[in-house]
Formats: sequence, structure tokens, C-alpha cells
Amino acid sequence: MYKKQTILITNDDGITAPGIRALVDAVQDLAEIIVVAPDRPQSGMGHAITIGEPLRMNEVNIFEGVKAYQTTGTPADCVKLAKSVVLHRKPDLCISGINHGSNASINILYSGTMSAAMEAALEGIPAIGFSLLDFSHHADFSLAKQVAHILSKKVLEEGLPPHTLLNVNIPKCTIQEHKGMKICKQGNGSWNENFDTRKDPRGVEYHWMVGSFVHKDQDADSDINVLDQNYTSIVPIQYDLTHYKLKEELSNSWRDVLA
Repeated sequence: MYKKQTILITNDDGITAPGIRALVDAVQDLAEIIVVAPDRPQSGMGHAITIGEPLRMNEVNIFEGVKAYQTTGTPADCVKLAKSVVLHRKPDLCISGINHGSNASINILYSGTMSAAMEAALEGIPAIGFSLLDFSHHADFSLAKQVAHILSKKVLEEGLPPHTLLNVNIPKCTIQEHKGMKICKQGNGSWNENFDTRKDPRGVEYHWMVGSFVHKDQDADSDINVLDQNYTSIVPIQYDLTHYKLKEELSNSWRDVLA
């Protein structure tokens, strides 16, 4: 029996990103820490896993007093490797981040940060994804570290319902400007996308995806609106995507084709 709890830390910005170092610092006093993270940025990977090539992993001395491993895999791969190859058991908590940039609203579906946490939830491991609304490499993680410490401690002590996780986004503001934390819902938004088409030096076309985020949700308890007011948003989520109301409606209205 393991007397000391274990926290698995991973991310999608890569093991050398400032955000993951901030997360290690934030929770190092709470439990034994194991870091397994990608060896390079994997933003926007979603829940991709590696099946067509071997995964490589090696131990690195990056965080003082903390066992850390970098891998060639995706964020979801990192969780699988941590459980099956490094720990040979489930950690008590998996935290992912601190992501550089928002994972509020629809962004959760594209996020490697949140997919790592989702993979942990699939395995029955309580999980939290942390994101700071600041893309800068030199972002101030002071507030995010406070939030990560408080929420990680809370989940370690009380757990979460099976196969659920938390999507936590921290506003870009000072500790003094921060108004607190709110449990809220995932906001409704979408990306208005376009492609900037250019030509390389050989005259071959290539495309950069560009666009802007469109916020469609006016509900006061949506994560985007909460963040706009300098609150940290906490959205409880699950991986069951079934639309239960529609399931019931179709079961009744489609009886002629289902028979």
C-alpha cells in the first residue's frame, strides 16, 4: 500500500515549457510528483494517440527532486506511458498544463492539455487541466500556481466522481485583480476560420490556417463570461458525449425505421 499520494503532471506545450515548471512548483509539497510530458510542443493535438510508430521515452533532469520523463508521444500517450511503464499503477491525481492560452469553450475539443486530462479520466484517475489566458513565453504564472495548488489539494482530499475531470481556465490578471473562482458551464463559441495561401521559394502553394474566435454565449455562468470578469472558470466535464434527450426523442419518433 502506498502511503504517499502521487500526482502525475503532463502537458501539451512540451516538457521545457514554463507552464509545466510552474505546475510542478505549485503542487510539489502536496504529494510525490512524476512528470511525463512530450519532448516538443503538441498543441492542438486533441486526443491523438501514436499507433503507427514506436514511442520513445527517456528520463531527464529538469525539475530538482522530481522524476521526469520526456517522450516522443502525444499528451494522451504520456498518460498511458506514465500509468503502464513508469508507475505501473494509477496515480492519485493527474494534472495537465499549465497551458499557455485559453482552453475555454469549444477549445477543449482541440486541446492536447485537456485530452491528457481526459485520458486520465478514461482510466478512472481524477484529473484537472489548467490553462492561463496568456500565450506569452514570459507569462506571469503567480495566480495560476495559487489556483493549481488550491484545486489540486481539494481533489486529492475529496476526489471526483468516476470518469469526470475539471477544465480550469485562469484569467490574465494579477493576484490583486483576481475576483475568485466560479463553477460554470462550457461556453458556446466557434472559430471563424480561413486559410492564408502562400507560395514557398519553389513556387509550391502552402496554407496557414488563420481565424478569429466568435463568442456566441451570453449566459452569465459560461466560462468565457466568467473569465472576462477576472474570475477563474471551473467547468466539470465528462467524456460521455451522448445527447440523452435526443436519444429518447429519436427512439420514439424513428420507430418506423428502427423496427
